[in-house]
Amino acid sequence: MVILISGKDKPTVSIVMPAYNAEKTIKASINSIKAQTFCDWELIVVDDGSQDATPLIVKAFVDEDPRIQLVMNERNMGVSVTRNTGIAHAKGQWIAFLDSDDLWQEDKLDKQLKFMEANKAVISYTSTAYIDKAGYKSSFILRAKHKLSYKQLLRRNIMSCSSVMLCREVIARYPFPEGHFHEDYVVWLNVLREIGYAYGLDEPLLLYRLSSESKSGNRVGSGLMVFGSYRAVGYGPVVSMFMTLRYAFHSIIKRRKIGKGWAREQKP
Repeated sequence: MVILISGKDKPTVSIVMPAYNAEKTIKASINSIKAQTFCDWELIVVDDGSQDATPLIVKAFVDEDPRIQLVMNERNMGVSVTRNTGIAHAKGQWIAFLDSDDLWQEDKLDKQLKFMEANKAVISYTSTAYIDKAGYKSSFILRAKHKLSYKQLLRRNIMSCSSVMLCREVIARYPFPEGHFHEDYVVWLNVLREIGYAYGLDEPLLLYRLSSESKSGNRVGSGLMVFGSYRAVGYGPVVSMFMTLRYAFHSIIKRRKIGKGWAREQKP
């Protein structure tokens, strides 16, 4: 059972934001949506049983902006169920995702929608810039490929969830699964196996906040989840292990580049 507060009918874009104990970051995340130059959106925040002030912060936004909704899980149910709940409440033609600690550049929706229209895309993503817990920005950018195939995505996941936008009919066929894996990676792989390509807008319109507490922040745990992701899309244990090692190699290189980027940015 959930509680739905406020809401706007039939926007162009529905933005799904799962939130759990996000009181330190969620205000900035929501403000980055409110600052968008494209205004025909709804934001569905799904609170997953937060123990802190997250729901109160979101309710303040709901009171002042009818485009914002708050859905509350009665108990903590995990990010997959929480995202699926948000999608179930969505009314827009397009579904976009923003985690409660990430930020968008103000022209993200406008540029991405125009990009998708120009390429007749049903799923797209953007390049990613990185910030740390304190908001310091690395000079490293994870670049999007104009056309990303299923085989290319198998090598490593360059589709940051908070940058993805896709057709509601497509995501309805591939709900976020539950298990010990990267649920978004599993969804993108399943979608690309059917669709063929995701289109990438090579502009860093997402600011992704890295945190040691996140699922992707623990390297060993993340490696096990990558392995689980390959198993979840149908690969055997031997092939999955090989692909996990290949994925880990790319991840180590990326982390080093992000770290060097911070060192350059923070020099006086």
